Amino acid sequence: MISSFIITFRETLEAALIVGIILAYLLRTKRAKYNNLVYLGIVSAVVASVISALLFNKLAGGFTGTAEQIFEGITMLLASFLITFMILWLMKQKHVARELEKKVDVEIDKAQQFGLFFVVFISVFREGIETVLFLGAASFISTDNALAGALLGIIAAIILGYILFTSTKKINIKTFFNATSIILILFAAGLVAHGIHEFQEAK
Repeated sequence: MISSFIITFRETLEAALIVGIILAYLLRTKRAKYNNLVYLGIVSAVVASVISALLFNKLAGGFTGTAEQIFEGITMLLASFLITFMILWLMKQKHVARELEKKVDVEIDKAQQFGLFFVVFISVFREGIETVLFLGAASFISTDNALAGALLGIIAAIILGYILFTSTKKINIKTFFNATSIILILFAAGLVAHGIHEFQEAK
């Protein structure tokens, strides 16, 4: 339950921050008329993520025996790699907000408003795909209250994201990411161990 909570909390919070930055920038630059494209991008990305989750579960359920062990092993190792890469990449990012704002400017200045839609869609859908893969890998290890943990993580991230962009008090979001990064690194290490074990069992 803890791992699924941390996964969805982290990924949803990242998506919420991205959307919040874009909406705040549109409001600040008096271009809130494009908000509907942002909302459309969010809804489309969520729908695409749900479809991806259903396809992943169907694919995972189609394997048995050795094929199932190999599939689970590959999924675990891939998820551990992506988790580690994601954390290292985020540690190097210092101007995410500025880069997002530049992308928004470019798409709107080109009069390609649907470019803004795709910026939002891709940003949110990327987090959705990562969530599907990470939760899928976690489910191979343990299924205890995984769904409840995932839902709680999503709710907590949405609430925190809302507070961050409506509160006048600054919250040190870096502390949250540092704490969850440590937990995710431990989770990734566990995935590597279980992934290797699956390959050994498949021999």
